[in-house]
Amino acid sequence: MAVTAQMVKELREKTGAGMMDCKKALTETNGDLDKAIDFLREKGIASAAKKADRVAAEGSTYIAVEGNEAVILEVNSETDFVAKNEGFQNLVNELATHLLATKPATVEEAHASNITEGTTVESHINAAIAKIGEKLSLRRFEIKTKTDNDSFGAYLHMGGRIGVLTVLEGTTDDSAAKDVAMHIAALNPKYVSRDQVSQEEVAHEKEVLTQQALNEGKPAKIVEKMVEGRLSKYFEDVCALDQTFVKNPDQKVRQFVESKGATLREFVRYEVGEGIEKREDNFAEEVMNQVNKK
Repeated sequence: MAVTAQMVKELREKTGAGMMDCKKALTETNGDLDKAIDFLREKGIASAAKKADRVAAEGSTYIAVEGNEAVILEVNSETDFVAKNEGFQNLVNELATHLLATKPATVEEAHASNITEGTTVESHINAAIAKIGEKLSLRRFEIKTKTDNDSFGAYLHMGGRIGVLTVLEGTTDDSAAKDVAMHIAALNPKYVSRDQVSQEEVAHEKEVLTQQALNEGKPAKIVEKMVEGRLSKYFEDVCALDQTFVKNPDQKVRQFVESKGATLREFVRYEVGEGIEKREDNFAEEVMNQVNKK
């Protein structure tokens, strides 16, 4: 069967694949559109497999809120350039909508779920990889819920480089919740409050601070008091409620939240690529290795 320009155009519109790929798919499947779509999906999966060893440490965080439910997620790409691509951003949006609708417990469960009839999330991402040409991955997500008396604070910094989702209980003031999210984006606390810090971590910090004071030659009788003061400073570094509020240096975050009649129940802060070891290619060394082989 002869492949016409109209057939190629229709396949491109349905799959987003390149013109030559569409033409080849239609030729290989004797003009059968459905089989050609499958052919391209299979080709996309093969292309994705070739990219599996690449490091995807760029990308974007994203937050979607639907009533009393919200999701924060991170989707990675290989380059920051692709993260700004409309196709990539559409993929992130689609994944967020799907996660909120299906509420999988893990990334693995999300990958196996159907985003459209007959198409899993994993296959959908692989199709995007084939179209965009870079390794892409759904790295992590968290789904949060609230009541009608609470508020979500959703904040994306630098176009999604950092994403923060907060839950304030006891207020419907979304702007206050967002202000707290902005603060957390800026100061990066690890915990909401002191009672979330484990006894092991407190004991370790006390031990370090005590040795530090003794090494400074401080008298043993005042070391304990010094350690308590420095431990307070440590809590200010790691606990959101103990920190000086970025929008008002005259009050702590705790005071700001309490002024709204609220409590900060929890927060999630994602920073793109954190904890991913980026591969740094030494091109000069690579060239020399090739020269020495000849």
